[in-house]
Amino acid sequence: MDTLHIIFLILLIVSIAAAVGAYFFAMSKGKNIVEKKYTDLGKTAESIIDNAKKEGERRQKELISDTKKEIASLKEEYEKEVSAKKNSLQDLEKKLEQREDRLDTRSMSLDKREDALVIKENKIEETKVALEKRSDKIEELIEEQERKLLEISGLTVSEAKEIIMKKTEEEMAMEIAVYIKEEEEKAKSESVKKSQTILANAIQQYANETIQEKTVSVVSLPNDEMKGRIIGREGRNIRSIEAVTGVDLIIDDTPDSIVISCFDPIRREIARRTLEILVSDGRIQPPRIEEVFNKCQKELENEIREEGEKAVFETGIGKIHPELVKTIGKLHFRTSYGQNALAHSKEVAFLAGKLAVEIGLDEILARRAGLLHDIGKASDHEVEGSHVEIGVEIATKFRENETVIDAIASHHGDVEAKTIIAHLVAAADTLSAARPGARSESLDNYIKRLQALEELSNEFRGVDKTYALQAGREVRVLVKPEEITDAEAAKLARDIKKKIETTMNYPGTIKVTVIREVRVQEVAR
Repeated sequence: MDTLHIIFLILLIVSIAAAVGAYFFAMSKGKNIVEKKYTDLGKTAESIIDNAKKEGERRQKELISDTKKEIASLKEEYEKEVSAKKNSLQDLEKKLEQREDRLDTRSMSLDKREDALVIKENKIEETKVALEKRSDKIEELIEEQERKLLEISGLTVSEAKEIIMKKTEEEMAMEIAVYIKEEEEKAKSESVKKSQTILANAIQQYANETIQEKTVSVVSLPNDEMKGRIIGREGRNIRSIEAVTGVDLIIDDTPDSIVISCFDPIRREIARRTLEILVSDGRIQPPRIEEVFNKCQKELENEIREEGEKAVFETGIGKIHPELVKTIGKLHFRTSYGQNALAHSKEVAFLAGKLAVEIGLDEILARRAGLLHDIGKASDHEVEGSHVEIGVEIATKFRENETVIDAIASHHGDVEAKTIIAHLVAAADTLSAARPGARSESLDNYIKRLQALEELSNEFRGVDKTYALQAGREVRVLVKPEEITDAEAAKLARDIKKKIETTMNYPGTIKVTVIREVRVQEVAR
């Protein structure tokens, strides 16, 4: 080997030895670094574990504290609830004790009342015996007086009897009135059960829904206590309502309702609205009753006018006098044989118009004649005469077309028709009336009978107002207190009863009630 190769080999060996030395040095140095990091990591881990333990212990203490607080809160609420229930039970126990005391007191009161009633009954019996003795004595005195009068005056027996009876009647007028009232109450008490049976049988055999709807109205009440307020103290309010409105209030066991009975639909409608306002307001007393009645009467007058305008608009008959419009509106509250008069008149108007079109006549004029053909029925409660005569008078007064007047006069065949439109109206009237279920044949006769009852009673002296009530089974007569005394009121009731019996035909019985009321009113300023 030459020198160059030797030098190169030596350098190679030296390089290898340096590399090996550097490797072992690096390995030694790295091991120290790793050991140091491992030691640091161990310390860090121990620190984390210690912190975690401390945090866990702290959280555990907080949870235990919160749990203890929650338990204490629940315990406090439970104790409050137990205390409230205990107080409630104590209050209930006190109420029961108080109620028991009241019941004991009431029982003692009832016992005392029973004893008082027994004493009162005994006194009444003693009074009855005394009255009987007094009656016997009166009869003896009358006989003695009769003998003396015959001896002194020298009159005949019949003349003496006439004088004695006249004097006795004057002296015992009040006793006679009381006797009549007692007999009426007795007759009413005995006839209640029988009348209920008769009415029940009649309703089963004949129940006409249309008639019933037109003669009664039902007013709903918030509660049964309101019935007592409507009746008022000693019946003052109900008498005032019936006297002012002219209807009959039927208050029975039907819950939360009363029935208004009256043959005049306008009068019944005003009474229904009056009663509903009084019930809603709660102030039920005679002055308030009159105030509400007057208000409802004015409102119904406006409604009547609106119904008339509506009928005129629907039939399209053109311009018409305002007063005649109001008269047409009254037909809305009038029935003929159970059929609504305004609905019937509008139906006749349309039928007559269609018939007129078919034969080439004036449709508007035919409708006008059809709408007005029964106009007299709006006032036949107030004016004497048939509805045909009244209708002709009304149409003439408001200068209606001669064809319209002819249709009114001839639609029932009272006079011969002069125009073809009058014949068409009569035919339309027959068609409307002949429609199945349109009419009930008994209602018109029923209304006429009620009117006859009122007119009969109004003929007597001192009568102010008369109302036929309860489907004609009662006549209520209001008299002028300055003309009729209490004793004369009883005699008037008997006179009216006798005239009804001799001049009218009617089923069942008719009760005559005469009311004499004195009312004095002053205004403090």
